[in-house]
Amino acid sequence: MGKEISTDVSRDPRRPLIAVVGPTATGKTRRAVAIARHVGGEIISGDSRQVYRLMDLGTGKDLEEYGEVPYHLIDVAEPGTKYNLYQFLRDARKADAEIAARGKLPIVCGGTGLYVESFLKGMALPEVPENAALRAELEGKELPELKVILASMKTLHNVTDLDTCQRAIRAIEIQRYYLDHPDEARDAVEPTPRQALVVGVAIDRETRRRRITERLDARLAAGMTEEVERLLAAGIPAENLIYYGLEYKFVTLFVTGQISRAEMRDGLEIAIHQFAKRQMTWFRGMEKRGIPIAWLDYTLSDDDFVSETMRLYENRLRELEM
Repeated sequence: MGKEISTDVSRDPRRPLIAVVGPTATGKTRRAVAIARHVGGEIISGDSRQVYRLMDLGTGKDLEEYGEVPYHLIDVAEPGTKYNLYQFLRDARKADAEIAARGKLPIVCGGTGLYVESFLKGMALPEVPENAALRAELEGKELPELKVILASMKTLHNVTDLDTCQRAIRAIEIQRYYLDHPDEARDAVEPTPRQALVVGVAIDRETRRRRITERLDARLAAGMTEEVERLLAAGIPAENLIYYGLEYKFVTLFVTGQISRAEMRDGLEIAIHQFAKRQMTWFRGMEKRGIPIAWLDYTLSDDDFVSETMRLYENRLRELEM
């Protein structure tokens, strides 16, 4: 496994954490858990949908993989609500501090590049309230029109803002708040980023596509449709589930009779492939924006993945003269 290293972050808050990133279906969770077991660490999920309770198969929580390893920011919000970047940064910082106070090493794991990058860069966002007047003004507008409005207010880096009309309206609402509160907008970036070693799970395109397809069919067989039916039966509006995109969008459209099972399965497969491509685009952008990622091949055994991560982590400590 390689040389054991000290991970007592409680004695030095500058000690970097480890982040494991990559596109969907690459086995990030398994690798993060292996690292956490090796160093006695705890995992902070960097996934924008695993925060929701009762949404398990569609978000790919794979909770059985964690075993005895503590995890955070999974099952912290009610289904049907809209957990956002502000809440994530608040909760991730709290978890990070608490893990460090226990003398453990935080391991961030997730494929939501916006969340992971914002956390590592030390982003600080104001809590943006709902703007009823603005929402009334935007109600009924189609997604292309909302995209034009949002593009006039910001550079469209985060493509998930445009998955649905609801997401686009919320993004416009946030940008309007920043325009109306410029002081808070100027304070949106803290000067000190969170030091980290970021490792990515590298996988070739064809293997990634095969694994996505296999995982999709396995989750459908395991009851993903029934999961959505239970959420709808619990009183969660269909439009709220559609808001989450991907699995919940397509399965909800099928369950409510708007598309056929074949359209649901095939459309979802295409959407997940596109999503994985966007994830890789984001991570490549992270590297260009100053966050280096050490890409390790997905074919590495867990032991070899951990050993290489520890070697890189020791190098990172030396770079920081820790």
